[in-house]
Amino acid sequence: MAHILISDDSAAMRQMVTYTLSSASHEVTQAINGAQALELAKQGEFDLVITDVNMPLLDGLSLVRELRALPSYRFKPILLLTTETDPEKKQIARTAGATGWVRKPFDPDKLLAAIRKVLG
Repeated sequence: MAHILISDDSAAMRQMVTYTLSSASHEVTQAINGAQALELAKQGEFDLVITDVNMPLLDGLSLVRELRALPSYRFKPILLLTTETDPEKKQIARTAGATGWVRKPFDPDKLLAAIRKVLG
């Protein structure tokens, strides 16, 4: 299974995502914001990054841009998990390099289906 980095400033959301992914046999590393996620990504290799959009220090869209600038993350899947529904934000996310978009509150089966899809 995959080693997945999740970045969200909500502890409850990190717990729910971790539970969902762990119960599907994925290994999960948590970051409390985009800045911490970027540092973890530079230190280790993750198969997938899942990030919230609205976070302190480094928001999700900036995190996507920073990750895409790293050779090891140029082609890794990055999913945004967010309450954002603005189509313009979705386009900005695609332009930044996001692979996909999952709405909060998330359905565990839909999240796992999106992960299966991007991991191939």
